[in-house]
Amino acid sequence: MIDLTGQLALVTGSSRGIGRACALRLAEAGADVVINYVTSLAAADELAREIQNLGRCVYVVKADVSERDDVESLMEFIDEQAGRLDILVSNAATGGFRPLLAASERNFATTMKTNVLALVHLVQAGVRLLERSAGRAKVVTISSHGSHMAIPMYGMVGSSKAALESMARHLALEVGERGINVNVVKAGLVATDSTSRIPYADELFASRRARSMTGDRLLTAEDVANAVLFLCSPLSDMIQGETLTIDGGAAVHA
Repeated sequence: MIDLTGQLALVTGSSRGIGRACALRLAEAGADVVINYVTSLAAADELAREIQNLGRCVYVVKADVSERDDVESLMEFIDEQAGRLDILVSNAATGGFRPLLAASERNFATTMKTNVLALVHLVQAGVRLLERSAGRAKVVTISSHGSHMAIPMYGMVGSSKAALESMARHLALEVGERGINVNVVKAGLVATDSTSRIPYADELFASRRARSMTGDRLLTAEDVANAVLFLCSPLSDMIQGETLTIDGGAAVHA
């Protein structure tokens, strides 16, 4: 059993979807949690109550991780409250669904700032807190299949996820000797508020169901959270700069 008692985890974009599942799963394993949100305060407060009911300490912090000043303020708050950070899950993402031919410079900048640059800002601002962890600190970021395959209307997000995976490997190279592991969880298609807005969502889900190697069971946010939990635990101490795919085998074959 994975026991994270006494550890503090920050999960960005954790008021809903995969981020919410990750925050709850880490709390179930014993970690105290910093919930980060931008607009969904009610959902963040609801999650906080669930985590408090597990007997964990929980903080709710509004911060736009695409903005460096917000990230620095977030880490200053964590320093004041706890003086260290053991786990960082960079989950917040944006981008919208549109053809690349219709994408603007603003679309590009917003997507890259939230989906890629945020990870750099979080590690830059939090590295000293992560170094204070009693064991190896863990940084995990969330990618998707758009990083390696073309998906309709997903070019902007998919390209950012490819950059994110590369960024994680380079960060691992830089901070590995400082007691920090950096890895990626590449999630298959999960039913969330975000994916429900993908054009042709019904066809995409039907395709994933047909290609899955795990029977009729569909991938859930909780499945992704379990993979994140593993990479946040001491069981993954020797895993560095890697991308773990969790998709029921859907991407193994055409």
